[in-house]
Amino acid sequence: MKKGFDNEKYVTMQSQHIRERINQFDNKLYLEFGGKLFDDYHASRVLPGFEPDSKLNMLSALSDQAEIVIVISAGDIEKNKIRGDLGITYDEDVLRLIDSFRDQGLYVGSVTITQYSGQYSADIFRDKLTKAGIRVYTHYVIEGYPSNIPLIVSEEGFGKNDYIETERPLVIITAPGPGSGKMATCLSQLYHEHKRGIRAGYAKFETFPIWNLPLRHPVNIAYEAATADINDLNMIDPFHLEAYGCTTVNYNRDVEIFPVLNAIFERIFEKSPYKSPTDMGVNMAGNCIIDDEVCKEASCQEIIRRYYQAKADVLTGREDPSVIYKIELLMKQANITKEDRKVTVYAKERAQNTGAPAAAMELPDGRIITGKTSHLLGASAALLLNALKELAEIPHDIHVISPEAIEPIQKLKTVYLGSRNPRLHTDEILIALSMSAVSNPDAKAAMKQLSKLKDLQLHSSVMLSQVDLRTMKRLGIQVTCEPCYETTKLYH
Repeated sequence: MKKGFDNEKYVTMQSQHIRERINQFDNKLYLEFGGKLFDDYHASRVLPGFEPDSKLNMLSALSDQAEIVIVISAGDIEKNKIRGDLGITYDEDVLRLIDSFRDQGLYVGSVTITQYSGQYSADIFRDKLTKAGIRVYTHYVIEGYPSNIPLIVSEEGFGKNDYIETERPLVIITAPGPGSGKMATCLSQLYHEHKRGIRAGYAKFETFPIWNLPLRHPVNIAYEAATADINDLNMIDPFHLEAYGCTTVNYNRDVEIFPVLNAIFERIFEKSPYKSPTDMGVNMAGNCIIDDEVCKEASCQEIIRRYYQAKADVLTGREDPSVIYKIELLMKQANITKEDRKVTVYAKERAQNTGAPAAAMELPDGRIITGKTSHLLGASAALLLNALKELAEIPHDIHVISPEAIEPIQKLKTVYLGSRNPRLHTDEILIALSMSAVSNPDAKAAMKQLSKLKDLQLHSSVMLSQVDLRTMKRLGIQVTCEPCYETTKLYH
């Protein structure tokens, strides 16, 4: 696939820019890390060439200067809040993050429980971390936050919070998800550092919206589509425009909170180090786009993908219909329709012609491959085989898995495991293919093509099972589905 983003340049430029920001203060910078620190698949989809772990690699380049503080809200622990993309609770994700950072050679200094007001579940979690040898600090609910500035910037506000002891110049403040209290943690530390005579700094690292791209650039519109459920809106930064006469893009929450932040900075330092929300940011991603047209096309595909995801979430009751209306408006702003995703047209046509569920995939050279439902395979499993055969230049009429090899698997599913669906899912067909590859050269050749499926576009005429969706995600395939079930049953 064509690249639109220089990842190597990004890692180098981003780490250098953060070093420069550290030097602007007393060799102490609290960096609020928004979005996903690793596995940032949204960024890799809209900026082809961006590696999902780019930000982690960038931090690895700063590992000698950086330490990580993970924050989690006591309320999220109490509610057992779940990360939708991983299906695990926020407190479980804290443990996962610690392990992941350590595996990358990054130093995790501590965990901070924020917005604490005596939650029992938070006490249990604190004890669990402490027994594991992890330092834990507590920050409390401050009445009137963030508007009651005299109380916030006082001994009864930030002063009541634990001072987080840190050892290195760069302190990364990250969290399992939004609303965890990252910004408040940074500001509380600035207050405590100032009391100790240290002029520490604060900066924010958000990949999107990209501040030096136009407001209505598809990359920035795709960010709005991705956050349609929480009503993030891109807007011109009015403070930056007034201060410098330069147009930059930020999002509504940062623009709305900036006057409050500025007042807090002035209360702590007497003078604010920043004139605008854009000034606070350190993101260099916009400077590393090498092919704007490639990024525009990828972003348009992402907007359509978000539209289909929203339709599916509304059907399953996980989302409000207003999200669909917002993304439809964004599609109009980007001047695209769902038909601009070619695979949707082919999948629906194949389903209409066969009278059964079908799926379509676009190969790197633009060819469209389809798969249909049969008595042996589901449409997505058939499509995977067809695509692998096409990439390996294996004639369509040659079996890489013999029907006789599939039948015992069907018997295992239905007779012994109690499944009502005898057709093989994508994970099962890949296992069958790997077994055939032992003795069948064509199956072996097809297996070697699996890595080429990464970043390819796929559309199904019906909603795929969770098993199929997980398999596609692991292969790196970008999937959309029509918002309808394969059957009329109520339980899916």
